[in-house]
Amino acid sequence: MTAAPGRRSSTFTRLLRHGFTDISAAERLLEGPELSPVRSDPILLEALGATADPDLALRGLVRLLEAQSDHTALRGLLDTLIAAKPLRDRLLGVLGASAALGEHLARHPRDWEALVTYEPRDLHPGVEEFERGLAEADDPVALRVAYRRCLLSIAARDVCGTTDVAETAAELADLATATLRAALRIAMAAAPQDAALCRLAVIAMGKCGGHELNYVSDVDVIFVGEAVEGADEGKALRAATKLASHMMRICSETTVEGSIWPVDANLRPEGRNGPLVRTLSSHLAYYQRWAKTWEFQALLKARPVAGDLALGTEYVAAVEPLVWKAAERENFVVDVQKMRRRVVENIPAAEVERELKLGPGGLRDVEFAVQLLQLVHGRSDASLRSGTTLDALQALAAGGYVGRADAVQLDDAYRFLRSMEHRIQLYRLRRTHLVPEAEDDQRRIGRSLGLRTDPVAELNREWKRHAAVVRRLHEKIFYRPLLDAVAQLATGEARLSLEAARERLVALGYADPASALRHLEALASGVTRKAAIQRTLLPVLLAWFADSADPDAGLLNFRKVSDALGKTPWYLRLLRDEGAAAENLARVLSAGRLAPDLLLRAPEAVALLGDGDGDGGGLQPRGRAQLEQEILATVGRAENAEQAVTAARGVRRRELFRTAAGDIVSSYGTETQPAEPDQGALVDRVGAAVSDLTAATLAGTLRAVVREGWGDTLPTRFAVIGMGRFGGHELGYGSDADVLFVHEPREGVDEREASETASRVVAEMRRLLQIPSADPPLLVDADLRPEGKSGPLVRTLKSYEAYYRRWSLVWESQALLRAEPVAGDEELGRRFIELVDPLRYPAEGLGEDAVREIRRLKARMESERMPRGADPKLHTKLGPGGLSDVEWTVQLLQLRHGWAEPGLRTTRTRQALGAACAAGLISAEDAETLDEAWVLATRVRNAVMLVRGRAGDTFPSESRELTAVGRYLGYGPGRVGELLDGYRRTARRARGVVDQLFYGV
Repeated sequence: MTAAPGRRSSTFTRLLRHGFTDISAAERLLEGPELSPVRSDPILLEALGATADPDLALRGLVRLLEAQSDHTALRGLLDTLIAAKPLRDRLLGVLGASAALGEHLARHPRDWEALVTYEPRDLHPGVEEFERGLAEADDPVALRVAYRRCLLSIAARDVCGTTDVAETAAELADLATATLRAALRIAMAAAPQDAALCRLAVIAMGKCGGHELNYVSDVDVIFVGEAVEGADEGKALRAATKLASHMMRICSETTVEGSIWPVDANLRPEGRNGPLVRTLSSHLAYYQRWAKTWEFQALLKARPVAGDLALGTEYVAAVEPLVWKAAERENFVVDVQKMRRRVVENIPAAEVERELKLGPGGLRDVEFAVQLLQLVHGRSDASLRSGTTLDALQALAAGGYVGRADAVQLDDAYRFLRSMEHRIQLYRLRRTHLVPEAEDDQRRIGRSLGLRTDPVAELNREWKRHAAVVRRLHEKIFYRPLLDAVAQLATGEARLSLEAARERLVALGYADPASALRHLEALASGVTRKAAIQRTLLPVLLAWFADSADPDAGLLNFRKVSDALGKTPWYLRLLRDEGAAAENLARVLSAGRLAPDLLLRAPEAVALLGDGDGDGGGLQPRGRAQLEQEILATVGRAENAEQAVTAARGVRRRELFRTAAGDIVSSYGTETQPAEPDQGALVDRVGAAVSDLTAATLAGTLRAVVREGWGDTLPTRFAVIGMGRFGGHELGYGSDADVLFVHEPREGVDEREASETASRVVAEMRRLLQIPSADPPLLVDADLRPEGKSGPLVRTLKSYEAYYRRWSLVWESQALLRAEPVAGDEELGRRFIELVDPLRYPAEGLGEDAVREIRRLKARMESERMPRGADPKLHTKLGPGGLSDVEWTVQLLQLRHGWAEPGLRTTRTRQALGAACAAGLISAEDAETLDEAWVLATRVRNAVMLVRGRAGDTFPSESRELTAVGRYLGYGPGRVGELLDGYRRTARRARGVVDQLFYGV
């Protein structure tokens, strides 16, 4: 009979109100024969509606009722279900949260009786209680069934709120301990002859060792074996290995009952490549000689759980002193942080936003932060030596190593994220840390956590909120207590001791912790608004400094800038309110000497580090026209030439800082902006910016000199021709400006007077650009002029023409390939270029004699100009595959083919190389090899200047400087060897191309 419409509508409303989503299926199951004795009881519907997934709970209940073997068993279950609220809540709670446990109950319908009564000891059963539950299991299948039965009781306490997430994790670890013991017992019973030969201890690691296991997780273990008295050690270890392997198979193999969980022994010495079982002495020998930092971090959670517990206890006691010395290892914190970054980098891009454990703001962030602080401070404070994350966090807060408010927030976030993880795994009893995308799954998880109004939206909101807290505190807790150690705190508030603060600074890479603490005290102490803002900024800044090659320099420079700008109202507001400014400043101040030196001479340039306008913000280099317009305007306002050039040099210093800072930020990357992947684009940007700035400065200096000495017009036309890297738009931070000076007397002016005037202009320009001041000098080098240092500094256009027609050598034609007007009379500059074009792009190309002469000059330069004691393979300019090799090869192609290939008529190396490839003069592979070598060598030279504050063509010998160069080039901490090997490899490949194309070998 069909239900009346009114009754059906009422049922629909009731089911919807109680959380059912598949109303038709729910109605059908409720009307079925299995529930006929109780369907009218409103208690059942209320209880189903209280579960995480009422539809799942109802389906599981019907299947359980169908599986009862006889009427008596069915009646007993129904009566108990209605009459006993605790059982009803436990059973339906499990059925509504776990499809896998519902299937287990359908296969083993009497196992529900494990939930009938709770003795006081059942509320928090220990290992012994679980061992009793597994005692009768004498084969792998029986063990799996007994394991699931025990798991039922844990899940019931969990979903009903009888235990919190930490207690549930501890119970799961205890059940795992009992299971390992039962599995080893079965393995030993199967091979008593092996068991008689050895002592075997099972050491739990990871979450099992830390008493914080998931529902489904690999159980990490290490095996320690010893021979019994009188037994041969080799035979004993082989026997122990067989037992350990059998025990692992019992737990890991999958049958109709599923598997228990994989047992993972890869945390053992040498990982999967090492022996499964070692003696205690073998373990110690490995840890003392070969172990990496992460292995000591893993040993934090080591705990003997099965087998010979005396041997296991001996193992833990033996390795414990090594664990608490791990923080004294070189690059300790760097190693830990690098491992954390590697974990994040290995997450598939499609999963990173759903990764609850490993992603940014996930569980691993909390665990890494806590473990790092334990290892740093646990050396002297035994109260921190807990393998359980939340217990350790509480101890860190009690000792002042983490702020109490931060610890509370981190505890809350960790508990919420672990609860999510538990509910996700409980559903299918599968090992996963990904938040499911399906709305039904998210609804079930949200309801299981008590989010009932809008479960999906509330779940995502809470998840994101807690993840954001973890991301923020993950870094803050390393550095905030350092400020508390030097700032005034409320009476009775725990804080990091000064000695503990020093230990933490050393571990984080600060070489002079005493000075660092003095800087922190100067910056953060007091009750002023300035000190309060500094206390907000410094935890994050300290993290960025510690991520650099020289944290001490970063902190010192920050103090200097803050002292200089401390009373400037916009300074701290800029760092606090503009997202990019603070991180950009930290990167710049800790990346070397050049940029901080430029900034400290005029600290107001900090304003450039803000978000700015447009792509690249305030660090985007300005164009030649903008620069020249500003410098000429500045010169026009000055009272005399010296003041004018001083002002122009001030603009140059500011713009050099802008370019250097932008280069550093693009090379290092920031949290919001990854490092620039196109290294060639970085090199081109820096080269063009510095070259444009140099040209604008020369133009301003020329205007100032002319205005003071001759008014608006010189008696001779005057132009500056850029040469070398200047003409090629490839200047580096430490490059001189190679130039030629050319003039032409105006009509009616005596040539002698014109020459004297031009010479005075050149002398005054060079003098003003090199006057000692707070601004870096601009060195003007005219050594590429005719007759070199012996020739006049400035010539007329006719004089150049006569010289080049009669005396020019092939090397001068080669040098003129880079000639380009940069300042002064534009028409005269254009005519100079017309004059030299036939020399640098000779008709029909170079003859063989000229080619041989160029090769001879190159070989001579390589042998004579290499500095004594320098490693040629690491010399970026003159070494094999260095700048000289690439540039001379490209220039030879230009000299030979420029007359016929217009694309080769450029002053820029990379453009000429691209044109040669397009013209078929060089293969694409060879062109790429030369380009890569040239870009790398140029970047090394720029890096050396940024790091050391002075130019250099070789890698620094001092380790911190070399590390800083490596960081600029994209090599993280501890990868200096890779940096040097990478350079040698790139240069070696380039030299092979040079030998073929330039020398014809």
